[in-house]
Order: sequence, then C-alpha cells, then structure tokens
Amino acid sequence: MAINSVSFGSSVLNQSIVDLKNQLTMLQSQLTTGKKSTSYAGMGVNEGFAIAARSQLANISAFSDTMSNINTNIGVANTALQAMVDIGTTVQNSANSSSQALNSAGQTIAQQTASSQLTSMLGILNTQAGDRYLFSGSAINTPSVASIDTILNGTTTQAGLKQVTSERRQADLGTNGLGRLVIFSPTPSSVQVAEDVAGSPFGLKLNAVSSSLTGATVTGPGGSPNGVSIDLGATNPNNGDQVSFKFNLPDGTTESIQLTASSATPLPTGSFAIGTTPAATAANLNAALTTAIGTLANTSLVAASAVEAGNDFFNTTGTAIGTVANNQAAVPAPITGATLLSGVAGTDSLATSFAAGDTITVNGTPITFVAAGATGNQLNVTDSVQTLLTKIDSITGTSTPSTVSGGVVTLHTDDAASLSVTSSNPAAFAALGLGPTVTAIKPPLRVSGLPLGSATSFVSGTPANTVSWYTGNPGPLASARASSTARIDQSVTVQYGAQANESAIRSQLQTLAVFSAFSAPPAGTNSAGQILALSQRVAQSLTTHPGAQTIQDIQADFATAQMTMKNATSRQKQSQAMLQSIVDQAETVSPDQVASEVLALQTSLQASYQTTSMLSQLTLTKYLPVG
Repeated sequence: MAINSVSFGSSVLNQSIVDLKNQLTMLQSQLTTGKKSTSYAGMGVNEGFAIAARSQLANISAFSDTMSNINTNIGVANTALQAMVDIGTTVQNSANSSSQALNSAGQTIAQQTASSQLTSMLGILNTQAGDRYLFSGSAINTPSVASIDTILNGTTTQAGLKQVTSERRQADLGTNGLGRLVIFSPTPSSVQVAEDVAGSPFGLKLNAVSSSLTGATVTGPGGSPNGVSIDLGATNPNNGDQVSFKFNLPDGTTESIQLTASSATPLPTGSFAIGTTPAATAANLNAALTTAIGTLANTSLVAASAVEAGNDFFNTTGTAIGTVANNQAAVPAPITGATLLSGVAGTDSLATSFAAGDTITVNGTPITFVAAGATGNQLNVTDSVQTLLTKIDSITGTSTPSTVSGGVVTLHTDDAASLSVTSSNPAAFAALGLGPTVTAIKPPLRVSGLPLGSATSFVSGTPANTVSWYTGNPGPLASARASSTARIDQSVTVQYGAQANESAIRSQLQTLAVFSAFSAPPAGTNSAGQILALSQRVAQSLTTHPGAQTIQDIQADFATAQMTMKNATSRQKQSQAMLQSIVDQAETVSPDQVASEVLALQTSLQASYQTTSMLSQLTLTKYLPVG
C-alpha cells in the first residue's frame, strides 16, 4: 500500500498562518498610517460617504483660498480709499485758506498742494494687489488712469484738460468778454440785457430781475433769446433805488449783481450815477451794468467755466440738449418746469398739447399719457414739464437730474450710449424743443465750431483728439462692484470690484485736476477774484452732498463683502468639522484598538508557529513498531 506524504504547504494550518500574517501586516500598516486601508476596497461600505465628504472638504478649502485672496485685495483697496479720503480733506482745507497770493506761474500754494495730491491720487488709483489693478474694474491687467501729465497737458494729437478748459472759457466768455450777454439801449431811456443767442449752453443765463427804481418799467426775463428790459420812462430814480440781476452759471451756481442809484461824488462802488435826464441815467446804468457784468464774467464765470470744463472732460454721463421752446401764453415765453404738458391758448402750456393715449418712449420703456389718475409709468395730460423730466429720469436712472432752463430742455443720462427718447406725438414733442429721436452727446465733450466765442453747441471728443483719463473697464458704473465677482460658497458670491470712474472717486479726481490745471495772470486785475471763486467751488465740491456717492460708501460695500465672507467662513468651519468626522469614521482607525489587536494576533501567530513546529517534526517512523 502506498502512503502519501503529509504536505505542510498545502495544509489548512498553513493557510491559517498565512491569513494571520496578512492580518498582522494589515494591522501594522494601520498602526503606522492611521488608515484602515491603502485602497478604497479595504475601507468598507462607508467609503462612498467619505469620498463625497472629501470632495466637499476640497471645495471648502478652495473657497477658503478664494476668500483669503479677496480679503487681501479688499484690504489693499480699503487702504487706498482711506488715503483718498485724507487727500480730499487736505485739499479742501487748503482751498479754504485765505491766502490768494499768486506765484510766477499764476497759482496759489493751495493749487500747488492740489497738484501734489493729484499725483498721489493717480498713483493710488493704479494700485496693484499681486498682478491685479484694483480700480480698473474687470480690466485687471490694465492701469485704471492715465498719467498726470497726459491728463492735464494731453499729447501731441490729443487735448488734455488744460486745452478743454481754455476752449470752454472762450465759449463761456464770448467775443465781448461779457459772458455771452449783450447790453444795449433800445430807446434813450431804457437798457436791455439779453443772451447773445437762444439755446446756447455757454455763458451767463438770466434768471431773474428785481427793481425798486422809481417810475421804471421792468420786463423779463423772457423772449428768445432770453432777456430783460429796464425802461426808466420820464422819471429819474431816487437815491438808494436799486436794481438786481440774478444769473445762472454753467456749473449750476447762481450769482447776483445789484446796482444802486446815486448822486454822490465820488460814486460809491456798486452804484450808477443819476443823470440830469432819464436818458443820461440810462446811459450811466448801461455803463455800470457793462462793468459789473464784465467783472462777474471774468471772475465767477471763469471759475464756473473751469469747473464745468472739468465735468465735460471727466464725467462719464451724457447729455441731450433741445432747442428753445416757447409756451402758448398771451405773450409767449420760454417754457419752464411749471409749463403744463397740455392746455388752451393763452396759458403757460406747450404750444402743442399732449393728449390721452400719447406715449413718450424712453430707452424702450413707454410713458403713457392719461386724462387723470396717472400711476406707474403714466402721466396726466395736465402734468408739468418738470414732472415729465422726473419721470424720464426715473427710467434712465441718471445721477444728474434733467433740467429746463431758458426754454431749453436738457436730458442727462449716466449711459450716453443707451439714451433714446421718442414720442408718438412728434408735434407735442417738438413743442418741448426736442427732435424726432433724442440721443445723448457722448463724453468727453468739446466746444463745437469756430470762433469758440460764438459757439452754440458741443461735439463728442474722440480717442483720436481727446485724452481718455480713465483707462480701465468702461462698463456701467451701476455694476462697478460686479466687475469682480467670486463664489465663496456653494450658493454665495461676493462682489468686490472697483472702478476709478465711480462717481465719488471721479468727482474728487476731477476737482483736484481742475484746481491743479487752472492758472491766472499773476498781475491780472481779476486774477484774485478768479482764484477766490474757484477755491470756494473746490471746497464745496469736496464737501459731502446728500444723495451723492462718497468714498465711504465704497468702503461700506467692501465691508459688506467682508462680513459675507466672515459668515461663510463660520458656516464652512462647522461643515468642515462634520465632514471630517465622516471621513475619519470611514477611513481612520483607533491606534489603541489596533495595538491591542496586534498583540492578540501576535500571540495567536506565536501559538500557531509552535504548533506548526511540532507538527513539522512528526515522521512516519515514529509510528512504526520497533523491530
């Protein structure tokens, strides 16, 4: 009979020992790594949850990195914005100083301070955080503003602020230096002051006249072009009788001239001599008016012209200017904000009335006229021109209210490219002084036509002939913050963009540039008056105005973004702890438990080795009988 050998390698005991060794190897690996396994298969049934949790943890880590970068950008931007606030305060304090002494360049110490601060502000606006320009909107690789030399002096082919200011000054002063006003005597005993042309945006505009001149007849402002008339009649005024004129200036301010009748010698300042006859007195009044208006034009008007030239150059908003329109009063006069949109002959209403059912369409949104009870985008036919302008502004969203002055309607828009206004009643629309389709002149604005002193309109400057001071993203200002957006959570985004052409930043930059660019003849008769008038406007411009954006508003927007990120971080830390717990439960092991299992397994393995050793020594001869 054949006896087969006992094969230890194929025995069940051997397989058990191999299994024990594998278990020991696995436990030693767990003890070393702290993980259940080096493969997903060894992790167990809960590994699917761990994989999903790990994906969410990776997202949280990415969100955390994003928020860290954004906080860095906002921190740098806030520092820059605070520096701009300090710059504004410094220049405002300088402008309020009493010293108006001019240096050889025709500037004051305050203007030199403004120039230095302008350089600093432009540098701040070109601040980078990493490789990102913070005030260029979405154009993060492009500086936000041009250099101070380019902005003020232009290039060989492009006009800078100084040239635009010079052109505007000529247009506002006119060829006679009287602010585009004409002073003459229709009759020997009368004096008339009138604008040189109807509908011009330049120069002084007559606002009102009042008189206590004995026996005098005063009419106006009215007519086309707008004017006032003072007829002394057959009686001379008495000593102390006065006449006052109020004028609108290009920058929206008003100035007044008051003249007093006097027989004193020498003639007091601000007076006109009472002559031997009304005709002689009228001649004296004419001369006094010419001098007073000339002084006003060459002081306050020059300052206002410089401010408005800065607006023409820097402002990103557009304007649409109509022509002079008269009402249908018994004596037709230029329309005003109080003029009604419909009415009968002889009343202060449009020459052609709007009727119920008519529409005015603004940027695609219709305004409908109704007989009464207007709501929403409706107007009553008996509403005023000012009500219409307010309704148009509510649709365009302009930051500058539209106006009517001297019978001329001026529509403002923050987005010149989008403005389009039409009407289903073109005749009534024309009675507002508006053409079939109203579109805006796109900034920057330049005086149109030669000679400049007789110009009556603007033309849009082009990149070829006018410097573009803002070189960042030209997107709408309403979405400046949205020009840089980042997701910081699964359903949360923050907006942290900024643009140098935002109203608050642009306004301060514009004011500093106008103050820096202006100069007056060092020995000029009216130079001190020009500088004083400009300094007052600069100080006022740098004062916070209700409803206008401030630099602090931008900082508040950033603070809101930071608070949103802080809240998101808090939520994510809680989620991170829970998700990490899921991963740990699915993938990690307890070192103490594994150590005890290793010890137990080592004991079992040692016993198995002893048993195996004993079995390996067994042979068949030990079981054969001794012969």
